Amino acid sequence: MLSQTQSEPFPPCPAPFNLAAHVLGRADDLCDKVALAVLGLTGAERWSYARLKSAVLGTGAGLLKTGLEPGDHILMRLGNSVDFPIVYLGAIAVGLVPVVTSSQLTERETAAIVETVSPKCILRDKSVACPPTDIPQISTEALVEMRDLPPAAFEMRDPNRPAYVIFTSGTSGTPRAVVHAHRAIWARQMMFDGWYGLTEDDRLLHAGAFNWTYALGTGLMDPWTIGATALIPETGTTPEQLPLLLKRHDATIFAAAPGVYRKILGHQTSIHVPRLRHGLTAGEKLSDTIRTSWERATDTALYEAYGMSECSTFISACPSNPAAPGTLGQPQPGRRLALLGPDGPVPVGQEGTIAIHRSDPGLMLGYLNTEEETQARMQVDWFLTGDQGVMDEGGNITYLGRSDDMMNAGGYRVSPMEVEAVLNAHPDITQAAVTDIEVKQDARLIMAFYTAPNPVADAALTSYVQENLAAYKQPRGFFHVEALPTGANGKLLRRALRPIYESLHDQA
Repeated sequence: MLSQTQSEPFPPCPAPFNLAAHVLGRADDLCDKVALAVLGLTGAERWSYARLKSAVLGTGAGLLKTGLEPGDHILMRLGNSVDFPIVYLGAIAVGLVPVVTSSQLTERETAAIVETVSPKCILRDKSVACPPTDIPQISTEALVEMRDLPPAAFEMRDPNRPAYVIFTSGTSGTPRAVVHAHRAIWARQMMFDGWYGLTEDDRLLHAGAFNWTYALGTGLMDPWTIGATALIPETGTTPEQLPLLLKRHDATIFAAAPGVYRKILGHQTSIHVPRLRHGLTAGEKLSDTIRTSWERATDTALYEAYGMSECSTFISACPSNPAAPGTLGQPQPGRRLALLGPDGPVPVGQEGTIAIHRSDPGLMLGYLNTEEETQARMQVDWFLTGDQGVMDEGGNITYLGRSDDMMNAGGYRVSPMEVEAVLNAHPDITQAAVTDIEVKQDARLIMAFYTAPNPVADAALTSYVQENLAAYKQPRGFFHVEALPTGANGKLLRRALRPIYESLHDQA
């Protein structure tokens, strides 16, 4: 039996099609319903479906009035505000191609993006970094004024044409421009039952910022597509304040990265959220410690999903199909997945590279201006994620980490995720990260780095891992650090552990 799915393919995207029209397809029927509430501790800013659609199509009309034409790239340098999704959908509605970027990028990082995408225009919040340029800019104030213009018509065309561009970190550390088609939103419907358990009656609170793609999709566009209510905390909301907002605004689903759950649980061990049905998490691997602690604190389950910028999420657990212990869950119904080796799908139970079929409607069109790199990620009919996993006979997939994160210890390939899970379960450790380090030529050892209120004795940790890990998986050194290295999106950067080791080793 080979490690590949055999589920019925998801129905094809209709044509003609427009991503924004699909997202707002329920707006006329639900015109007075709250589509979005921006939550503060003292109140909320509410947007009805009618107001949201009007603002989106007015913005689209305003952008066209500036001389922009369908197919033009426009760079979004906007902050964490409702302006972001309105402008994003407004641009897509009239056939423009917004380039989504984080407001945390520096001027230098943004300059590299400008060079890559050659935008016709920059949509600019003056508080967000942007390099000096002759490219025309449109201010936030001007964008807000556009909302009241007579609405534009949705540009209904080929669902395979470019809709938006996002950036993802490459394995080399160089960001890549990922081009997605309008059909990408059609594929997200596979998440509604396959991950969210989402219905029109839900009130989904996402802890992320408006300009984070995880929040933009899971927190906004997906609830709007089905006719639910999206809840987003206002800028400045801290993790420990989120349980109050969940309770006060009757949230039924909560979505956040694992790190947010960890921070909440660091302040509260009992959380009263009577309307909450369950939580969702993605972005990095969820530890069993966080999962168990959240379930005990709230009496609700957490459902994890795996995905990537090139295809969003496609493996997950869900309320109707919880994950088997230790696994991510199963491919969402309608997805075609395989775990590949050099000769194609590997047998069940063997490690392989997680791959998604090229026919998936959510798969990117490609990397902008880098056809060779796009093709390098393809193997015949499959897109290679670069992540390793194992599929069992029930179709459950265990995540083993990125190919470039996999460690080599004495000839054995070891997943850092497995070692970290053991260390994270230690009662005195807050969070751990491991990597293999070349301590002398051709000799690599696993080293562990951890945060904790106080250093833990090496002897105690050595004894602990000896009790919980096979000899070849055990770290040979333990380093207490103030913080573990993470990227702008909060993901752990294991490649940054080696310089920390060298610095600490030199000090010793």
